[in-house]
Amino acid sequence: MAMLTIVTENVPPRLRGRLAIWLLEVRAGVYVGDTSRRTREMIWEQITELAEQGNAIMAWATNTESGFDFQTYGKNRRIPVEYDGLRLVSFQPEEEKTGPQS
Repeated sequence: MAMLTIVTENVPPRLRGRLAIWLLEVRAGVYVGDTSRRTREMIWEQITELAEQGNAIMAWATNTESGFDFQTYGKNRRIPVEYDGLRLVSFQPEEEKTGPQS
């Protein structure tokens, strides 16, 4: 069993209800719990099947140098990157909107 945290944005109520079956929703879209690897993998399958246009990140305690690992789903400005054996997050700048020039 390992501590698990999931943060969702713009996901359908059906997914939020499904996550609440296994985890405690401590804030809107933020879920925590203590789950097995098998349960964590099943929860991730639910996220990838039901998130539609939303996005999610799942982080869990593990035996790595940082003490945790994570994976993401959907479009977000924060992109996971590997650097020197560590998983970090790169923050992408906002895309400029181009419109008619005067």
